Amino acid sequence: MTEEEFDSPFTFFQNLSCLLKIQVQKRDNFKIIEYVRLAPMPLANHSHIGEYVSIMTLSHGIALGWLSPIAAHLASDKTPLEEKLNVYQASWVGSLIAIGAFFSNIFTGIPLYYCGRKPVMYFLAFPHAIHWILIYFATSVTYLYVARFLAGMTGGSILIVFPIFVSEIADTNIRGALTSTIICATSTGVLLGFTLGHFLDYSVLPCIMLLLPLIYLASITFLPETPLFLIRAGKTEKAEKSFYFYKNLSDEDAETKKQFKEFEEGHSIVVEQVSVSDYCNKEAWKAYGLIYVLLFTHQMSGNFAIITYATTIFKHLNNDFHVNLSAIGLGVSQLLGMMIAIVLVDRVGRRILLLSSMAGMAAGELTIVCLKYFASMQFLKEHGWFGLVTMCLISLIAGIGVGSLTFLVVVELLPHKIISIGCSMCMVQLSIFAFMTLKIYPVMIEEHGLGPTMLMSASVLLVALTILGIFLPETKNKKLA
Repeated sequence: MTEEEFDSPFTFFQNLSCLLKIQVQKRDNFKIIEYVRLAPMPLANHSHIGEYVSIMTLSHGIALGWLSPIAAHLASDKTPLEEKLNVYQASWVGSLIAIGAFFSNIFTGIPLYYCGRKPVMYFLAFPHAIHWILIYFATSVTYLYVARFLAGMTGGSILIVFPIFVSEIADTNIRGALTSTIICATSTGVLLGFTLGHFLDYSVLPCIMLLLPLIYLASITFLPETPLFLIRAGKTEKAEKSFYFYKNLSDEDAETKKQFKEFEEGHSIVVEQVSVSDYCNKEAWKAYGLIYVLLFTHQMSGNFAIITYATTIFKHLNNDFHVNLSAIGLGVSQLLGMMIAIVLVDRVGRRILLLSSMAGMAAGELTIVCLKYFASMQFLKEHGWFGLVTMCLISLIAGIGVGSLTFLVVVELLPHKIISIGCSMCMVQLSIFAFMTLKIYPVMIEEHGLGPTMLMSASVLLVALTILGIFLPETKNKKLA
């Protein structure tokens, strides 16, 4: 494969991944020839795997971002509901997504382990589509409660199945970039949710959004099960075909058959029963501890809550700009941060990006604390841009590490033998933390103010930075076997 083959038109995400490959080629010609040949997202007719998977994460991101601009509409006299939404109902609408994810996390690991990755990937489209249907027909807040619960079920499964799916089809040298690209699609969706929620009528967006689950289902139908799952399920013939598909290799070449044989020998811990000791050994407990800190920080840092309640936060900053347009700026910043993560994650590594992101977020949130405690009301009105810029910087820095890399590191920390059930258990923890944060944030901002809320999040970040700075290993080149 020559460099000229990169000149064909690409979508946004392919451009990023190809840029990484071209830059490697300029340093070492031999390395890129091998790298392109083995890339799990080859420039072939079936090369859009990352994009197909990203359709669902994009759609879920829109569902997340949509709530922020629409919450003010639901609380106004123009609400389509029978009664205006109050702050406590809004906190439930925001936090029920975590409850849905909790139930999804509990039950996803079992079919993932016994049935494979593809059936779970198919499942994602159905609760997501029902979520939009309920929003369209909503006449009371109960419809929104159920809709957000279903959106949480989709999101909870996404956070388990997609990182595992990617880790099993991607080589180690692009695994980080490909996973970050899929997470980046969620951020793109959040930005679209902010934008479409602001400019489109309440009933228009659900009609449009019903198309995406259908496109997603049609797109992933041709994708085979991952070769690693098939090998361990004892389905060698199907695993071989899947291996050639994801590596874009010919099944008639002796060299490629040799590559598959090596892959098979390296991953054939076949259908071995997992015992309690596999979940309770020293390696597993160390991984659980680090993952607990990562997931707690992911939520209590405000990474997700700031996006969910962006319009509320900007109101408390006395921002003169339109709050919905300010929220769009927040979404743009997060997306830019995730694009930076895609470029850097397989070069710089996970550890330094995560720790730098935590330090930067803490600094930004402490700046907001100082604004609320020490700046006068007149200063905030005259320099409203300062709070907006600070919040956008927090969002950008979160996108570089905490928002984009947490789930990748979770998958890489877990022993692969317990990855399906183990990842499900970890995401249950995440859902509990997400519920706590989404329930606490709006009420705490309303009753205690933005300053104490940001101080809480900054404190969590500083404690996590200390713990992970000491104990978190680099997982960039870890073999998932």
